[in-house]
Amino acid sequence: MTTSQTPFHLSGKTILITGASSGIGRATAIACSKLGASCILTGRNDERLHETQKQLLGEGHFCIAADLTQTDDREKLMQQMPTLDGLVWCAGVVNPFPIRFLDEQKIRETFSINYDAVVLTMASMIKHKKLNRNASLVFMSSISAAHPHKGGALYGSSKIALETFSKTLALELYPQKIRSNCIAAAMVQTPMYEQAEERMSKEEMDKHVSRYPLGTGKPEDVAHAAIYFLSDASAWVTGTSLTLDGGFLLHG
Repeated sequence: MTTSQTPFHLSGKTILITGASSGIGRATAIACSKLGASCILTGRNDERLHETQKQLLGEGHFCIAADLTQTDDREKLMQQMPTLDGLVWCAGVVNPFPIRFLDEQKIRETFSINYDAVVLTMASMIKHKKLNRNASLVFMSSISAAHPHKGGALYGSSKIALETFSKTLALELYPQKIRSNCIAAAMVQTPMYEQAEERMSKEEMDKHVSRYPLGTGKPEDVAHAAIYFLSDASAWVTGTSLTLDGGFLLHG
């Protein structure tokens, strides 16, 4: 099937993927390249970014190592990247803590990565006119935004804030036909999954995983959802959050 026969392609599109050094970000970059996109990879680890780049198909891909919580690195990104047809924001942290252990530093650590960096980077992109008409913005949220869990006060709060921000972007940018959507995923087999395995007993982990009728997710499952939002197939979709949970929430 040629690109003229399907809207599910990214030919001719330039896509920025944050957190592209591993997990969902890496899988998204690989999937986008297979569908014809030119990928700009960013993250804090330059070596792992280049490991991702080696796995991409096609040409025109490059890496920009940056810590987007830092003003200078955000400015470096603006200077080095071209205008974008799409963005997938995958960088984030979980940092679970019971409420009694929360303090100002822990709040800053979580929100600076999960929320502040997103807001400030997007503000800079709009200021520098880095978004092409008809661009699509995709942000990784979590089912924790609407369905919080014990120890997830900061993570869930940062994700619901992100979803609100995404909807505001959708409202402000629609005159340029720029769309903004979120993907609210449940447990995906990423390095964060491995960290959860270390924190929980095998019995607890097995019990949690058993609640997924379709099993826990793979990074590629999320990448494919991101491709839907990035492609012209979702041209009439903005301001939404797509739940990816393998049926987890069917249990209530």
